[in-house]
Amino acid sequence: MNMNGKVALVTGGGRDIGGATALRLAQAGASVAINYFKSADGANKVVADIEAAGGKAFALAGDMTNQDDVDALVERTVEEFGGIDIVAHITGGIIARKKLPELTVEHWNAVMDLNVTSLLRVVRTAVPHMREGGSIVTMASQAGRDGAGPGAIAYGAAKGAIMTMTRGLAKELAPAIRVNSVCPGMINTDFHNIFTAPEVREKVAAATPLKREGQSTEVANLVAFLASDEAAFLTGVCYDINGGTVFS
Repeated sequence: MNMNGKVALVTGGGRDIGGATALRLAQAGASVAINYFKSADGANKVVADIEAAGGKAFALAGDMTNQDDVDALVERTVEEFGGIDIVAHITGGIIARKKLPELTVEHWNAVMDLNVTSLLRVVRTAVPHMREGGSIVTMASQAGRDGAGPGAIAYGAAKGAIMTMTRGLAKELAPAIRVNSVCPGMINTDFHNIFTAPEVREKVAAATPLKREGQSTEVANLVAFLASDEAAFLTGVCYDINGGTVFS
C-alpha cells in the first residue's frame, strides 16, 4: 500500500498495538504524529526507528481525556505536516478488573472516559483538519462482542460503544471520510501481561483455531489496510482479529 504524502495521527502510539501501528503507517509512506501518555521511551524509539528508515515522525505526550492535550496534539500535527489524512485512535484500556460489587460509578466513568470519550474528543478535534478521502480507524475489542471476561463489564461496554460509535461516524462523515474499527481478541501485549492470568491466556490460546495469541504487528497490518486507499469501499465495519476465537 502507498501512503506517500499522507499524514497519520496515532494516539496511544508509545507501545504495543499503537507503536506497531505508527511504524506500519510510516513504512507505507505516511508522516506520523504519535501521542503517548506514559510510554515516553517507547514512543521515542518508534520515532527514531521511523526516522532511521527515512520517514518523518514526532512524539508528543498527552492525555486524550484532556481536551487541552488533544488540541495541542492536533495543532502540532497540522503545523508540522500541513493536515491530517488518517486518525488511528488506539488509546484505551481496562484500568482495573472490578466485578459488580466493586464496580463503582467512578470506575465506570473513568473507563468510559478513557475509551469512548477520548475517541469523541480526538475525532471532533481532528476532523476539521482532515482532507477528503481520509480515514479513521477506531480500536474496539472482542470484549465489545462477547461482554468481556470477569471484572470487565465497564471495559466490554466501552468497546461495544466504540463499535456503535464507529458505525454512526461512518454515516455522518461519509463520503469524505471513512470510519472502521478493529476488534482484537487475545493479543500479546502489556494489557494481558498486567490484567490476564497466564493460565487464562494459555487456555484461550489453546481454544483458538490458530492455537496462539496474536501479535501487535498483525493488528497494525489490519489498521493500516483499513486506513489505506485499498480499503476505499469499506466503512462502518468492525473487523475481528482473534485467530478464529469468535466469528461475527
